[in-house]
Amino acid sequence: MQYRKQLLAVAAFTVLGSLAIILKFGIPFGIDFTGGALTEVVYETAPTQTEVETVLNPLGLGAYSLRETVSDTGQAGYIVRTRDLSEAERVVVDEALVSAGEGGDVVRFTSIGPVIGQELASKAVWAIAGVSLIIILYVAFAFAGVSYPVGSWVYGGITIIALLHDVIIPAAVMTLLGVLVGVEADVLFIMALLAVLGYSVNDTIVVFDRVRENLKRNRTEKTVQVVSTDGFEREETEYELTKPFADIVGESVNQTIVRSINTSVTTGLALLALYIFGGEVTKTFTLILLAGVIAGTYSSICLANPLLVAYADWKQRRAVTTTSET
Repeated sequence: MQYRKQLLAVAAFTVLGSLAIILKFGIPFGIDFTGGALTEVVYETAPTQTEVETVLNPLGLGAYSLRETVSDTGQAGYIVRTRDLSEAERVVVDEALVSAGEGGDVVRFTSIGPVIGQELASKAVWAIAGVSLIIILYVAFAFAGVSYPVGSWVYGGITIIALLHDVIIPAAVMTLLGVLVGVEADVLFIMALLAVLGYSVNDTIVVFDRVRENLKRNRTEKTVQVVSTDGFEREETEYELTKPFADIVGESVNQTIVRSINTSVTTGLALLALYIFGGEVTKTFTLILLAGVIAGTYSSICLANPLLVAYADWKQRRAVTTTSET
C-alpha cells in the first residue's frame, strides 16, 4: 500500500492529540456517573447568571455548577447541578430558582446517589470491554482460514486497535464540548460509543473480508510432510502468494472504499438531520456519533489495513533475520 507510513502517522498524531486533551481536561462525566442532583428551570424572561447565583449562594449547597440552556419549546433557562439534595432542600432550591426571573418554572429534577453513579460507570466499562472481547473472538474465528502471511488473531487485534482509535476521538470531542459549552457526559454518551464500536467494526470487517477473499484467490498451496519433535510425521499445508501481500491489501481497499465512503456519507447526512431537527437532548449524542463515524471510516481504510501490511512486513523481516542467524 502506498503512503501507509503517512496514513499511520496521521492516525498516531490524532490519537495522541486526543489523549492529551482528555488527560488535560478530563471527560466531563455528568450526574449519571458521579451522583448528585440536577435541576432545570426555564423562564419567560430569563435572569442573568449572576442573578441566579445570588439566590443560590445563601442556600449552603456547597460547590455547584450553573449552565445556560434552551428548552425544547425555545425558552431560556439554566441547569443547576448540585450535591444530592433532601426533599426539603429540593423545595428550597426550586423556590429560589423560580423567584430569580419572571415566569420561572422547574421542568426537570433528577437525583442519583453516588453508589448508583459508580455502578453505572462500572457497567459502562464492562460493556465496552465485553464488546471488544467478543469482536476479537469473532474476527479470529471468521479469519481462521487465512493464517498466512499473518495469523487470524492479528486481524482481531488490529480491529481492536482501530476501535480504540474510534473511541478515543469521540471521547476527546466530548471533552472539548465540556470545556467550551459545559456539556456533560451521560448515559447517551456511552450509548454513542457502543454504536460507534458496532459501526466501525462492521466497516473494518467488510474490508478485511475482501482481503480474505483476495488472499484465497491469489495463493497456491501444497501439502508437505513435517517431522515433529516426538518423531511422528504429519501433513501440513504451506501457502505461497502469487502477488505481494501489500498489493492484495491495496486491491481490497480499492474494491471497498466506495462502499465505505457512501455508507459514511449517508450515515452522516442522517445524523446531521437529527442534529438540526432533533431535540436538545439528542444533540450531544449526535455530535459524538458523527465524530465516531468519521473516525471509524478513517480507521477502516487508512489505519487497519496499513497496520496489517506493516505487521506482515515486520514478520517477514524477522523471519529473514532468524534464518540468517541460524
